[in-house]
Amino acid sequence: MHVFDSRYPLSPKRGYDPPDSTLDHLTAMHEAMGIDRVVFTQPSVYGTDNGAILDGSDDLNRVTPDRARSVVAVDRDVSDEQLAAMHGRGARGVRLNTDNVGGMPIDWDDLPELCRRIAPMGWHIEFLFPGRDMVELAPLIGSLTVPACIGHFAYQPAGEGVDAKGFQALLSLVRDGNTWLKISGADRVSAVGAPRYDDVAPLAEAVIEAAPDRLMWGTDWPHPNKYDAGIVPDEGNLVDTLVSWVGDADLLRRILVDTPERFYSF
Repeated sequence: MHVFDSRYPLSPKRGYDPPDSTLDHLTAMHEAMGIDRVVFTQPSVYGTDNGAILDGSDDLNRVTPDRARSVVAVDRDVSDEQLAAMHGRGARGVRLNTDNVGGMPIDWDDLPELCRRIAPMGWHIEFLFPGRDMVELAPLIGSLTVPACIGHFAYQPAGEGVDAKGFQALLSLVRDGNTWLKISGADRVSAVGAPRYDDVAPLAEAVIEAAPDRLMWGTDWPHPNKYDAGIVPDEGNLVDTLVSWVGDADLLRRILVDTPERFYSF
């Protein structure tokens, strides 16, 4: 999830203007949903200024130790000292976002060196990219020397089904590679829509069968780019949708608790 607070300057290279979705709003939602932990991912609108999510992590961890982790955005000039300082504040990975303007502060050629530098800290690379790029990016992701994590079903359109080339490339990565997948954002890949996003179920069932220990989930709150009335999904519907895919209580706990606990070193 993300946090947006007008106290923090927006990047001039941003692609959208988010309304405030503050830490107080977040904790209220968590209380209502019964959620104990959070992983902040750096939104593109802040560029490489990770202040909002790192400060949010500090505030939550000050009250409840190890409640929050974060995935930051950095450029090629970030120092080892800066990386170490962010690690101490709960950062556990670097986000590369080619789906939103301002979310990709490095060149692909910089990726091997970045991986070399973050590997000793146990960090990973998180990807968010347009679904049409899945086939092209699969070899690059599979070649990484650190773990990879892909958000929102890699934006594979549910309407194209499990046999689509992009989804099959994703399936191979999570089954055979060093890749974890967030089965979040059902609203982002569904053509059917709320409340159950039924067309996403075959995708979810396929990745659950292929790699049940490499799956995680998140609310995607506050659903950036979906602020128009009637478009923002309901967190309750998203949770119910996840449960409908999984069914088994032990597997549900793995996806919601055990796997992210290991992956983000809570």
